[in-house]
Amino acid sequence: MARIKRAVNAQKKRRKIMKLAKGYFGAKSKQYRAASEQVRRSLRYAYIGRKLRKRNFRSLWIARINAGARMNGISYSQLMHGLKVSGIDINRKMLSEIAIHDPAGFTALCEKAKAAK
Repeated sequence: MARIKRAVNAQKKRRKIMKLAKGYFGAKSKQYRAASEQVRRSLRYAYIGRKLRKRNFRSLWIARINAGARMNGISYSQLMHGLKVSGIDINRKMLSEIAIHDPAGFTALCEKAKAAK
């Protein structure tokens, strides 16, 4: 059986890492070992960041809804409970957009939530 030489594959692997490391500071963009470690770390941070972004946006939406609800004399939790009881099924992203861009519509939703309690 012929022996396998890894020269081409190893070069491809290194080239891929070095391409990802382009723009990093110092040795991290020049040396394979340092670049490899940094790329691995960067990819892990990117993965974690994609999860964190979802949490951050949800908390932003909740803060906006709460601010709008308090202006209408109701707390966030009471608003959400009232909407659920009255059968109004609307997600937090859309509620926050309504609170910002359509205060009259948001006030109507708050009134329905108050009535449903």
